[in-house]
Amino acid sequence: MTHLLSLGPLLRLARDTVSNPREGAETILSLGLPRQALWLAFALVIVLSMLLGDLLYVLADVSQDGPLTGPIAGAPVIMGLLQAAFLVLMTHAMTHIGRFFGGTGQFDEALALVVWLQFIFICVQIVQLVAVLVIPPVAGVISILALGLFFWLLVNFIATLHGFASLGKVFGMTILSAVAILFTLSLVLTMLGITFGPV
Repeated sequence: MTHLLSLGPLLRLARDTVSNPREGAETILSLGLPRQALWLAFALVIVLSMLLGDLLYVLADVSQDGPLTGPIAGAPVIMGLLQAAFLVLMTHAMTHIGRFFGGTGQFDEALALVVWLQFIFICVQIVQLVAVLVIPPVAGVISILALGLFFWLLVNFIATLHGFASLGKVFGMTILSAVAILFTLSLVLTMLGITFGPV
């Protein structure tokens, strides 16, 4: 188990997970990481994701006055907390909605997969950073491909977590869950005074 918890093996496992998501998810679940370690890893991937995101904005010379507007929209700590809240909400949705449909996954297992998903997308962010420096137009293409990759991995992770065989059923459940999560998040953002302005 410990040999997987260093950077080289993690990067290889991330590559293998992209090509075989179910096997990658099973490997992560087989680690049986304790909850304390999972929350520590959760905090780490949030911080790394925020730092890389800010660096990508700077290198790409993109204005940070994006679609989110409001008194705290530009505060990195608050935005990091919002990202963390979204991922926690997604973890609960993966757990409880899946169990509602007959799944057997547990919260800690879902949390491990969400952390792993976030780590994979940190790797994607690094690829984007390299693309911005070397071939800037490719960075936009990577963003589009990353969205598709996100749903592909998420659907397979949920299927593995709960022992579902039908990816089509899981995809439909994921879309409905995503709509519910985004609706809830939009209400929270509105209450916090953050609105969506023109891009």
